[in-house]
Amino acid sequence: MVNRNLLRQYDLSDAELDNELAEAFSRPETGGDVENWLLDDQQDFESNKVIKGRIARIEGDDVVIDIGYKSEGVIPLNEWFDEATGEIVMPIAGEDVQVLLESVEDETGNILLSYRKAKRQKEWEMIISKHKEGDVIIGLVTKKIKGGLLVNIGVNVFLPASQVDIRRPPDIGDYINRSIECKILKIDEARRNIVVSRRKLLEDQREDLKKKLLSEIEPNQIRKGVVKNIADFGAFVDLGGIDGLLHITDMTWGRVSNPHEIVHIDQQLEVYVISVDKDREKIALGLKQKSQSPWASVADKYPIASRHNGEVVNVMSYGAFVKLESGIEGLVHISEMSWTKRINHPNEMVSIGDQIEVQVLNINKDKQEISLGMKQVQNNPWDKVAERYPPGTIVSGAVRNLTNYGAFIEIEEGIDGLLHVTDMSWVRKVTHPSEVVNKGDAVTCVVLNVDQERKRIALGLKQMNNDPWEGDIPGRYKAGELRKGKVTKLTNFGVFVELEPGLEGLLHISELSDDKIESPEEIVKVGDDIEVRVLRVDAADRKIGLSRRKLNEPYVEEPEETDDDDSNKPQRELRGGTGSAGAGNLINMPESEPDQE
Repeated sequence: MVNRNLLRQYDLSDAELDNELAEAFSRPETGGDVENWLLDDQQDFESNKVIKGRIARIEGDDVVIDIGYKSEGVIPLNEWFDEATGEIVMPIAGEDVQVLLESVEDETGNILLSYRKAKRQKEWEMIISKHKEGDVIIGLVTKKIKGGLLVNIGVNVFLPASQVDIRRPPDIGDYINRSIECKILKIDEARRNIVVSRRKLLEDQREDLKKKLLSEIEPNQIRKGVVKNIADFGAFVDLGGIDGLLHITDMTWGRVSNPHEIVHIDQQLEVYVISVDKDREKIALGLKQKSQSPWASVADKYPIASRHNGEVVNVMSYGAFVKLESGIEGLVHISEMSWTKRINHPNEMVSIGDQIEVQVLNINKDKQEISLGMKQVQNNPWDKVAERYPPGTIVSGAVRNLTNYGAFIEIEEGIDGLLHVTDMSWVRKVTHPSEVVNKGDAVTCVVLNVDQERKRIALGLKQMNNDPWEGDIPGRYKAGELRKGKVTKLTNFGVFVELEPGLEGLLHISELSDDKIESPEEIVKVGDDIEVRVLRVDAADRKIGLSRRKLNEPYVEEPEETDDDDSNKPQRELRGGTGSAGAGNLINMPESEPDQE
């Protein structure tokens, strides 16, 4: 394109100028020399190339530059802005400058130049001429951008966020305005881009320090370090090249719930080296090991049976931990909290933070365990139970629990008595306590016995009334009488028949039928109303023997046998609830009962 401004200096009108140009480019004799000359002149000025120019003049906010071309270029004055001083360094007319030729002519016919870009390009060329990949450089962090930081080393280079430190900091913006050392990772000349890494430099430095440290460090040493990271289980301490783990259990002899209670990030510490695994490059550290363990003198300070005040620091399902001093905690088991109160969970008795008095029950110095008791500092109510409840005492209470062998009656808080099934009825065979009482029922009983050593009280319900076997039963039931009753229970040896409410007799299997039978179910079933004959009434053993097969036979009283007769002839098998065939007593008292639950 022809520059019309250049030709107007010859004082030609636009019309004359157009004609002259048209004629010049159209005359064959010129051979296109004018056009070729112009084109040739433009080719000497390549775009995106730094060229030399001279400041012609300053016009307002523009600096006019003469680059020896057909026309002059204009550069905004603000390109002479100095970031270091924050001011514009005024250019001087006649001064030679380096400028970047961005375009020979734009759409308006002007030359596009840039002083700032030329300066940056020269700076870039200087940087890559001095440095290569792997070099260590120092730069100033100037800005936080997406993905990392800009670091000025003469030109701005990119420091990715992942390469700022060995452990990525919470906010990389904290590095702005800090001078840092970095290693050049990559130089892209085509894109004029340099990527640097501070992390790589630190890792290389730490590797050298680590080798030196591992060759020197040994257990039982005291080392200085800096807390670099904190986790739930402990803290990592930089020893100068390698991190050691300060576990939460090794921070203090006392209880620690969170490592932040003891240490904080960047804190300088003196730590004790517990162990060193040089092959795995793992180091265990401690703080508490710098002082003597309080367990060394625990037996002298807390002898067995001594009483102390302490603070409840933790409550578990099985007991409560009580701090006697920092580093010394003992367990109060749930069973050692009360003499009498039934405790489902320790939090019914204590809460975290409570100040309580305890007694030392046992010490295991090797396991660093102390057993404590709360109830031992209180009076044991069982010490006075025998005095308060002598045999024959009438007591009342609620049924707290039922077992197969009886019912537990609470006669006062924490003091239960056992009402055994054999002591529930004079005349009824009770197979389960629920036949007589239910949980929660109010019951009045008599104290039969107190076993203070085993903490047991035996109660009786039937003893509240006279024994009918010593009264009217032998008088109302005679051998040979016919009676009606209801089948209440079937066993392999016979049938129990209720003759009246609460009074049962035994119909032995041999007395059910004249025919031999294998099981009572062949003849009767529970609930049947049947007629029986009374064979015998044994008041001493509280038994009534019955028969069904002899209903239609005349009753013949069996002769009584004497001791002399028994010595001279074999023992006759007794039936109908009085002999071995009846399995002995209708109700058998167990020799002992399991402890109540």
